[in-house]
Amino acid sequence: MDLNWLLDFDCLARTLNFTRASAERNITQSAFSRRIKALESWVGIPLINRDTYPVQLTAAGRHFLPVALHVISQLSEARQSIRDADRGDSRFIRISALHTISVNYLASRIEIMQRKIPDLRTRVISDSLSVCCDLLAEGAVDIMLCYFHHTVSSMVDEAAFERKDLVTDRLIPVAASGPARNFGWDISKSGGAPMPYLAYERSSFLGMVVENTLGKRSLHADTIYVDSLVETIKRRLLQGSGFAWLPETAIAAELAEGSVVPIGDADWTAALTISALSNPATINRTAQELWELL
Repeated sequence: MDLNWLLDFDCLARTLNFTRASAERNITQSAFSRRIKALESWVGIPLINRDTYPVQLTAAGRHFLPVALHVISQLSEARQSIRDADRGDSRFIRISALHTISVNYLASRIEIMQRKIPDLRTRVISDSLSVCCDLLAEGAVDIMLCYFHHTVSSMVDEAAFERKDLVTDRLIPVAASGPARNFGWDISKSGGAPMPYLAYERSSFLGMVVENTLGKRSLHADTIYVDSLVETIKRRLLQGSGFAWLPETAIAAELAEGSVVPIGDADWTAALTISALSNPATINRTAQELWELL
């Protein structure tokens, strides 16, 4: 069970329209449909009648809706209560960040800032982009770190927050040096056997960046694995399973030692910006001090 499935179901029950509901939930319609089907699979019976226009809840869906709303309400109240109690310790600065940014950028950055602010206390929540954005919008964190790319719409209302661009990253098509050399992997080539491809979920931020980078160009590849986490894809890549687009910050050491190599030129590379966002109306003095050092 995923809480997002219940939130999606609530949204669809209100709009009775997959297109409108997916836009409201800030995900692609195909990803939204998959999550509704996942919920139906969990329940074990269809909740939506897709043969009508607009779509309607089935009898099971009408029976399940108040249960879903009650669960959402109870979990939200419990979460808020826990957060309110936790805020009693104002020393901690709360930061939400994408998994890969947390691992490959933020951890070392906090180590540096700790030397300048000896009593610095941080609590980092590493999660997906949608969760990180929700936490920022709800005021549950002081600062959010995420990627920005000019072809992908932001999931937050930037007018409501202050944004600081921290560093430029690159999304590079790479592979483990052994397979790349032995099989002559090069994404610019179209002949030979298709290259095994370790792909991001298309609805994820990096998945959309890759799709926009490819444009109308065909990729002579066979998708053998799909995931949303950079670290999981990186692990499979290092085992020689295939090639993938990875952020340069996530593979800097491997590139330097030569265990990972690029398999495409600059035309196949996307420039990313690691940025921080905060709400200037609510950020406290301690968090502001950290913000200025980022």
